Amino acid sequence: MKISNQFLWVVVLLLLGGCSTVKQTVYFQGDTAQNVQLAKIKPQVLQILPNDILGITVVSLDDESNKLFEMPLALGLRYSSFAGSQLGAQGMQPLGYLVDSLGFIEMPLIGRIQLEGLTLSQASIKVKESLEPYLKKPSVNVRILNHKFTILGEVGKPSIYNLLDDNTTLLDALGQAGDLTIYGRRDNIMLIRDSNGTREYIRLNLLDKNILNSKYFYLKNGDVIYVEPSQVKSTFNDRNYQLVPIATGIISAVTALGVLMLNLSK
Repeated sequence: MKISNQFLWVVVLLLLGGCSTVKQTVYFQGDTAQNVQLAKIKPQVLQILPNDILGITVVSLDDESNKLFEMPLALGLRYSSFAGSQLGAQGMQPLGYLVDSLGFIEMPLIGRIQLEGLTLSQASIKVKESLEPYLKKPSVNVRILNHKFTILGEVGKPSIYNLLDDNTTLLDALGQAGDLTIYGRRDNIMLIRDSNGTREYIRLNLLDKNILNSKYFYLKNGDVIYVEPSQVKSTFNDRNYQLVPIATGIISAVTALGVLMLNLSK
């Protein structure tokens, strides 16, 4: 009877794990018959800081001059295996212009140029104006390459990811990580953020449509997202570990009995 009760527990927990209710997994719940008035929340405006690594694309009408700004040939670069949005296992820095402690970078033709404190659009304009005496109608684009965020816990692909722009949302991040697993708690996601020398621990609820109005909806450099496992998974795992010896013993006994009966029938 004790063994039967143990197996009954397994069946019940498997059903609970495999058939999570819609209410536990559907995002943005609420009255969908009414339009939701979203707050006018603007993403942060990134400003260039020391130790940022900048990806600067320069294109002009002069093909020969353009070659000076191809990444492997340009001055003041750092090299790595940067490829795609997910950082490699070695955590190497992306290829780009390193902003030094005084806020300067070193570029071909124009030499040292200070970009600290500028937004990406302001930096693009400043670099373009500095290059105009040397290049014919230059076009410049500036991006920050080494900003990142981390996702841990019950997601498809927990890892460290590159934060390539200032419009990346919590949903974008979860999408990059393969979404939450069926066991991930959607009602209690933890966001850890360092801001002005202090560390914040924020709880976010994906089941509530009002999360779209949260000031934490947009990610910042260094954010850590942790998705807790549900109680169902924790309970199942604990019970599962307890039942392993029992199940192994039963399988061994059944196998031995089968071999014995086969030998007796000969």
